[in-house]
Amino acid sequence: MEAELEFSAGDLARLRFAVSPLWEVGTSFRLLNSGRPHPVHRPWVEQVRPRVAAAGLDRLTELVPPDGYVPDFLNPAPTGPAPTLTEELTAVRSAPVERIRRDLSRLEREQGASLGPRLRALYDEPHAQLPKFTEEIETYWQLALAPYWARIRAVLDADVLYRARQLAEHGTAHLLNDLHTAASWEGDTLRLRERRRGLSRATAGAGLVLVPSAFTGPALLPRVALPDPPQLAYPARGTGTLWQPRSTPAADALAAVLGRSRTRLLTELDIPASTTDLARRTGLSPAAVSQSLTALRDAGLVSAHRAGRWVLYARTATADSLLATG
Repeated sequence: MEAELEFSAGDLARLRFAVSPLWEVGTSFRLLNSGRPHPVHRPWVEQVRPRVAAAGLDRLTELVPPDGYVPDFLNPAPTGPAPTLTEELTAVRSAPVERIRRDLSRLEREQGASLGPRLRALYDEPHAQLPKFTEEIETYWQLALAPYWARIRAVLDADVLYRARQLAEHGTAHLLNDLHTAASWEGDTLRLRERRRGLSRATAGAGLVLVPSAFTGPALLPRVALPDPPQLAYPARGTGTLWQPRSTPAADALAAVLGRSRTRLLTELDIPASTTDLARRTGLSPAAVSQSLTALRDAGLVSAHRAGRWVLYARTATADSLLATG
């Protein structure tokens, strides 16, 4: 099946890119719960799955099924090129009651089963229940994505820069034809193959928001919900290298400044870890690790991400730059 989306001059003028944390939440959570091995994301899955399983997150599990439709209100139209998770969750909590109920009814139809108790409560009292769902999203973010966000964001930003150069040098038609094998541009129309539901300007707002994603897999994921502009999430270039170990050629030189213990901790944080993990890997005492992490965090070289009993530490982009300078 093929869907067609026509463009006026005004729609083309409103074409833009956005990096969306919530798109990464939904697509990564689905991947994590699919149980299927993944050639690219296996290192991430193996690190994250035990933490997420321990956290429960029953509401998010009901809201984002392993396959099929995900409620559109979870992906509000990004208001800028790079909204924060907090900004996007504010938009989710402000979703109109009728949209939430319409989306949940569609989810029920497409799943072919009655809504679970938590989604039924959300349907009955949307704005009373939404904060409980968004709280689980924030927990998931801290456990699964925040410690890795600098790395993910670098891939997404690089994709946007590449596409923006395509647009500047070759125009919109070239950009959209190169976006994905299932997308093609002819005349004033964008055609999407393998699209099960219809797509037209009668059901979509003006313009188009292109959203690069690290976790969509090979598919294009459209989101169409009036009055918002249509969104099209697509696989970002460079995702295949996302979890490859990063070289640290300047570690010895940096050790002369920071000391060997702190430099060792920075190199170990190529994979986000807890204090206990780092103590086990390095042979340092937990107290020494904690003291060093505090100093590195104060210097802007390490970030801390707390969710419940978990506190994970990750290298910042500044630390990556220092370690990569040969």
